[in-house]
Amino acid sequence: MQKETFNVTGMTCSACSARVERTVKKMEGTADVSVNLLTNTMTLAYDAAVTSPAAIIAAVEDAGYGASVKGAAGASAAPAEATGMDAAEKAIRAMRTRLVLSIFFLLPTMYIAMSPMLAMWGIPYAEGFKAVFWGAENALTFALAQFVLILPIMYLNRAYYVNGFRNLLHGAPNMDSLVGIGSMASALFGVFAMFRMSWGLGHGDLALAAEYSTNLYFESAGMIVTLITVGKYLEARAKGQTTGALKALMQLAPDEATVLRSGVEATVPVANLALGDTVIVRPGARIPVDGTVTEGATSVDESAVTGESMPIAKTTGDRVTSGTLNVEGTIRFTATRIGEDTTIRQLIRLVDDASGSKAPIARLADRVSAVFVPVVIALALTAGGVWLLMGASVEFAFSITISILVISCPCALGLATPVAIMVGTGRGAAHGILIKSGEALETAGNIDTVLMDKTGTLTEGRPHLVSIHPIGMPADELVALAAALEQGSEHPIAAAITDYAAERGLNAPTAADFAAVFGKGVRARVAGADAAAGNAALLAELGIPLPDAVAAALAAMAERGETALAIVRAGRIVGLLGVRDAEKPTSATAVAQMKRMGLTPVMLTGDDERTARTIAARLGITEVIAGVLPADKRAHVERLQGEGHRVAMIGDGVNDAPALVQADLGIAIGAGTDVAIDSADAVLVRSDLLDAVSAIRLSRSVMTNIKENLFWAFFYNVIGIPLAAGALYPALGIKLSPMIGAAAMSLSSVCVVLNALRLRFFAIAHEPAAETERTQHEATITPIAAAMDDTAAPAADEQAADTAAAQGKEDITMEKTIHVKGMTCPHCVKHVTKALSGMDGVTDVVVDLEAGTAKFSAAREIPNNELAAVLDDAGYELG
Repeated sequence: MQKETFNVTGMTCSACSARVERTVKKMEGTADVSVNLLTNTMTLAYDAAVTSPAAIIAAVEDAGYGASVKGAAGASAAPAEATGMDAAEKAIRAMRTRLVLSIFFLLPTMYIAMSPMLAMWGIPYAEGFKAVFWGAENALTFALAQFVLILPIMYLNRAYYVNGFRNLLHGAPNMDSLVGIGSMASALFGVFAMFRMSWGLGHGDLALAAEYSTNLYFESAGMIVTLITVGKYLEARAKGQTTGALKALMQLAPDEATVLRSGVEATVPVANLALGDTVIVRPGARIPVDGTVTEGATSVDESAVTGESMPIAKTTGDRVTSGTLNVEGTIRFTATRIGEDTTIRQLIRLVDDASGSKAPIARLADRVSAVFVPVVIALALTAGGVWLLMGASVEFAFSITISILVISCPCALGLATPVAIMVGTGRGAAHGILIKSGEALETAGNIDTVLMDKTGTLTEGRPHLVSIHPIGMPADELVALAAALEQGSEHPIAAAITDYAAERGLNAPTAADFAAVFGKGVRARVAGADAAAGNAALLAELGIPLPDAVAAALAAMAERGETALAIVRAGRIVGLLGVRDAEKPTSATAVAQMKRMGLTPVMLTGDDERTARTIAARLGITEVIAGVLPADKRAHVERLQGEGHRVAMIGDGVNDAPALVQADLGIAIGAGTDVAIDSADAVLVRSDLLDAVSAIRLSRSVMTNIKENLFWAFFYNVIGIPLAAGALYPALGIKLSPMIGAAAMSLSSVCVVLNALRLRFFAIAHEPAAETERTQHEATITPIAAAMDDTAAPAADEQAADTAAAQGKEDITMEKTIHVKGMTCPHCVKHVTKALSGMDGVTDVVVDLEAGTAKFSAAREIPNNELAAVLDDAGYELG
């Protein structure tokens, strides 16, 4: 099956979209047909062996509408979309011109038609006007002037008559049918009245001429189509605002790029870029395609794509994303994604697809609209006939019929769902939350259980050095020794240690005779001494026993979910390092918000039970499913669904693909530039779990908005139709005129659109900028005071005195609390923590933003002038 999107013209209400949808669904070889009134598009899947786009277009045209294949994919997609938006803007301008001219002719029509009533209210009229238009003898002139004035109005708004009667003849009346019938009937009744007045004047029956001159409906014929056009114009302008996110995304994609070919810079259209091209981007320019930086350094504003407010530093080896803004330096990068594969093009496609899709709740409006118009026509004729049988005049019954026709147009029903979906998905996309369909948007609001993968979702997905336990040596020296040992290893734990050392500028000594011991660790000679780094199995192989203090430290590290690495030099353990996949800064906050929303967070991971529960406890998650293979995760989703839960699965979209597909709502997190993961219903570009919470909140807001829209659309018709039918006339004398009915119908559609536009102010609150890849992760330093005799080798005896001295120095600690001025946000806390932790002998730094204090442990007496200098360099003051 191939998927295709068509532009559909001529649709004016939900009855139109329902007819087009039914027509195409009946065709052999078509499936998943969805027609969107708001965007005037139709999306469907079709079997190319059975049918074709030409056949589909022909079927739509036979139904009374126009159709064409939407802009071609690839490089021409952007111009096609832009052309579509230009066409919409031209249509709005044409409608505005039509409206202005209609009002120009309507005002004198109303002035003439209502002159007797206005004169009763004290509005003066010139004697010449009275002589021409007032009195039974001028009745035909009075009517003829109005008839001539409404002809241009009817011609300007002829689309209502053409489309309305054409669809009526096709057996599928729509909104235009109601408007066209009402307006045309009013005009024809006026023509009939002119003949009766002519008869009366010709036969000297002035009373007959005067009677019909007070029952003309020419002004109603013009007023109905003009008021409908007012509503359509306001509606079109409001709908135009709903596409703001899509327009903004399209504007982010540059048309041209500067490339380096054969050593010469050249400016070429972005569509002509090839994979592997070297692209040059200078400050202030937008990045045209995705790539990897090969030269230069800069900071990039990614807010338009990810919602991240702070510019992100980029240097050699970093990825850059299309549509983002280069802020500072000039960079060169290699193009890795071009055309429709770039992030910005995928974003545009996802937003476009989502805004054009339907939520299941829309089916209610579709079913109602499909039968609504013919029922209204029958009801209008019935109501007019009943009033005639009750003895009412022909004019009164006619007015009742016309009022019911024009007040019952189902525009509001057709707009209630799609406009809210478009605004909601656009709002999410502006903050890096990509919801792929209206169905996914509706489903998200009904979720009660959230399954989350651990690695890469709750945690950062890469290990960090989180604890340092030196034994008889400075912490930095221990880390430098470990880095020297791990330089030759490609293991993720080795990367965590070497990265930590590099971040702090520690010079690792040179290691020789490197050897990896599979499953246990590494061995080498460092500074002339044998050294090793590994687990308990490596210690056993080396014949090194564990003192009680070291064993206790290892047990504590395991309880915290850390992978312990013992560092050995000259036959003795000189320290332990703890490595762990650190939780993302916002994960705990996201879990807490889920609980407040009534959701049940569950960790679903392949890690061992103890590690999983340790991390879950830190994040506030009480339900843990551990030791699960990727292939088995789907079974757990099915089990929860079988228990009656509505399940969302949040994962990385690769190993978790089966579970993402099985879940009621699959959310891919950690997507980066892979924004089109087929297995997920939603994609979080920022890789922030808080955005999953925002997606569910957004869904609930959109669904509430849709229900409000549908309520007012139905409520309006439930109240309006009886009033138009004259239900209150016998008791209270209240009857709606056709003009008031037309105005009310137009305002109902405008109100529905304006209500949906409130979603543009939905607050998606991000936490402060997440740590970038270069952010330093501070490790806690906890010296171990172990009896070294148990682990000392004879060759190390000559180091005993130095070791004892160092041990004693390490054990001398004091706590100190200082006041810090100038801290205003969590970023300040990070900066102050980093500055103080970098001081010699300072450990366990805890900064309290609210109190404006910093508390730390020190292995030496630190004078205030030294503290003041360090804080001053960081941009703060000692209090």
